[in-house]
Amino acid sequence: MTETVPLCDSADLIDSAEAVAFEVHYGGRDCSAFAIRFQGQVHAYLNRCAHVPMEMDFVPNRFFDASGQWLICATHGAMYQPQTGACRSGPCRGGLTKIEVSERNGLVHWHTGANLTPTKN
Repeated sequence: MTETVPLCDSADLIDSAEAVAFEVHYGGRDCSAFAIRFQGQVHAYLNRCAHVPMEMDFVPNRFFDASGQWLICATHGAMYQPQTGACRSGPCRGGLTKIEVSERNGLVHWHTGANLTPTKN
């Protein structure tokens, strides 16, 4: 059974700008994740490069390249499509792990799944 977890106000996510970071429990481990807005839509992913599983943002919450059109791993230069997490170029092995999100009444929520739950405090 999935549940929705409040993440942030809709206004906190601006097109092709800084992400909102959050923590999840994925596949038995606590992981960082992030949400971004691109072309008016909210998307979220685990903060883990598909090339080598390490966090992608060298500067906290900055995932877009200079053009604001691609997500980029600051360490490896791998580039991903903001809408799908699919690899566009660079050293990728697959794509980013997408997290389902929804937006309603001025709030963004992320959705749990079989391997994805809130972290335990």
